[in-house]
Amino acid sequence: MTPPAKPAESDTAMIVVMKGTATARETGAVLQSIEGLGFRPHISSGEERTVIGIIGSERKVDPSAFEGLAGVERVIPILKPYKLASREFKQEDTVVEVRGRRIGGRSIVVMAGPCAVESREQVQETAKRVRAAGATVLRGGAYKPRTSPYAFQGMGRPGLEILREAADANDLAVVTEIISVQDIPAMVEFADILQIGARNMQNFNLLEEVGRAGKPVLLKRGMMSTLEELLLSAEYILSTGNYNVILCERGIRTFEKFTRNTYDVSAVPVLKKLSHLPVICDPSHAAGDRDLVPALARAGVAAGADGLIIEVHPNPAVAKCDGAQSLTPDQFDALMKEVGAIARCIGRSV
Repeated sequence: MTPPAKPAESDTAMIVVMKGTATARETGAVLQSIEGLGFRPHISSGEERTVIGIIGSERKVDPSAFEGLAGVERVIPILKPYKLASREFKQEDTVVEVRGRRIGGRSIVVMAGPCAVESREQVQETAKRVRAAGATVLRGGAYKPRTSPYAFQGMGRPGLEILREAADANDLAVVTEIISVQDIPAMVEFADILQIGARNMQNFNLLEEVGRAGKPVLLKRGMMSTLEELLLSAEYILSTGNYNVILCERGIRTFEKFTRNTYDVSAVPVLKKLSHLPVICDPSHAAGDRDLVPALARAGVAAGADGLIIEVHPNPAVAKCDGAQSLTPDQFDALMKEVGAIARCIGRSV
């Protein structure tokens, strides 16, 4: 699948920076002017001032159309091909709130659970253990996109019900992967965060429809995708008006054979520099080997990641999916202590 085309030179992409003293009436007048020109404004309200994004490809608009409006401090063109995801649009870090959890703040969020939902007992046991260790989000796949059509494909809707039940019993939020537009109603009913997997990072129709669903979205980097392509995929979701997007580095495919994927830890500081969106790491899929997961998790936190998503199974030897990279609950307990120690060294907490 080809990456999204970059905006043409004639595209309109700019931000209107309002003065700190701008009134609601003045801001409303600017919004009305933008809509009058046929554009949809994208609003970012910071602690000190409001920024309004104007993005479209229909025609070019002269910045002077807004520079003279009351309350406007300045108009700045956005040069990056990813507009709403860029630091040019929003300087402050975005914090995604999910059931009282803040993803992107000073606290590092840990999402943990099995690769796939296999039974109620398996998920309940895992949820209880990961919550006791400090995780606040339960991960688990009800629908599994597998390379082989003969591999376990997940339990479907019953799996979603099991995840929700276990999460509610242990005060956890739920993140689970969506692989089809037709599954959106069920996902919205049971999940708190909708995950777009690596294989679907450039499934643009799915990105737009998930964006319109209004739930926070966890967007994984494609296994052969650049960081710019990841940010452009995030742009599809942001352009729907859903600004609750979490980026995930999960390793990329290279010539190296000793790991399942090559863990690009440098992606964390690069993404934090280019974008205001929170970034988490998936060391489980990067490693493919549970013995490597703790080291990669520690590296992600040290590099500035806002969270981790870790596979944990009560008995990995009998797991129907990715048992080799799943930690046991005891191993997860030990990892959480290590991650907490690193977080404290860099002024954060878990």
